[in-house]
Amino acid sequence: MARKAKELTALVVGRLSVPGHHTVGGVDGLYLYINAAGARSWVLRTMVGGKRRHMGLGGFPDVPLAKAREKARSAREEIAKGIDPIAQRTAAASLLRAQQATEKTFEQAAEAYIEAHGDTWKNAKHRAQWTSTLETYAYPFMGKLLVRDIGQEHVLNALEPIWKTKNETASRLRGRIESVLDWATVRKYRTGENPARWKGHLDMLLPASSKVQKVEHHRALPIDLMPNFIVELRKREGIAARALEFAIFCAARSGEVRGACWSEIDLGTGVWTIPALRMKSGKEHRVPLTESTIRILNAQSRQDGNDLVFPAPRGGQLSDMTLTAVMRRMKVDAVPHGFRSTFRDWAGERTNYPREMAEQALAHTLVNKVEAAYRRGDALEKRRQMMEDWAKFCAPQ
Repeated sequence: MARKAKELTALVVGRLSVPGHHTVGGVDGLYLYINAAGARSWVLRTMVGGKRRHMGLGGFPDVPLAKAREKARSAREEIAKGIDPIAQRTAAASLLRAQQATEKTFEQAAEAYIEAHGDTWKNAKHRAQWTSTLETYAYPFMGKLLVRDIGQEHVLNALEPIWKTKNETASRLRGRIESVLDWATVRKYRTGENPARWKGHLDMLLPASSKVQKVEHHRALPIDLMPNFIVELRKREGIAARALEFAIFCAARSGEVRGACWSEIDLGTGVWTIPALRMKSGKEHRVPLTESTIRILNAQSRQDGNDLVFPAPRGGQLSDMTLTAVMRRMKVDAVPHGFRSTFRDWAGERTNYPREMAEQALAHTLVNKVEAAYRRGDALEKRRQMMEDWAKFCAPQ
């Protein structure tokens, strides 16, 4: 019969310091292993299914002697029943890792969704808006929740406080939550229907946007005040005033003008081609340049290494408030974007130009799908005459 190891006390075990395996007794095969660096851990040497196995039982002194003996006895009992505790532990660890791999919080899923799709969005501002909206309105209610646990009540908690007071923001938030949860479903992080879906679900619980959303139109200058306004505007010096004048004659959006680059402009053919990336519609838009707009461009000095037509004093792009500030100093109760409405009113009330041509000039997306399908060209030359007439109306001198 093999001699049993001497049963060491906790005090003696605590004093062991020589590197190697030290039998501690109490349970056959139980050792305290000390490595060259002095770290100590428990090891059970035993036979499992005819194979010699070494089973770790934890570090010392986190696992004290009494606990190590208890764990060693339990392991031996399982082996006696035909159970491999090491294989069982490996399987449990594998199952845990597999489970953890399918666990994503809403915040983690949202970040992953933005990372996956952000590069396809038009600009960095849109990406920032996505992040900001979710951080402000969604994360406080569901950010730390696993996406598999998010239900209707969590979505409503995020939407209801702002649905009536900030409906446009709330509507965008709902769509973004829906997109994140759809992504999570496809990635197998959750199952079941999307609690943020609108049709047949939230539309039964929340009033339609058209019922609660307050439509605020951009303040526009009346048509008959345009000539006098242009006279006063031309008395203003500076890049911002010229950019505003250019925007008016082109019926363009402020952002399109502020981001205008010389590389987009062909003075020879009199065409400004705005790339799809900078258009609200996501489609390239050609603007016919008139005598007035070309005169503005020719008066602009070009800066070496700067492709912007209307650069800010420090070389970057003008801010979105710069053109508004010009109008405020002129004490005009309107906003830059409102001039697009003034142009549309002029075209509809003072001219015989077709409605579709004015819509093309404004780069509006046609709601009528049949009409949109038959619009093959952009009527550039026809629009050029219309924009010349618009410029002559605004500045008849």
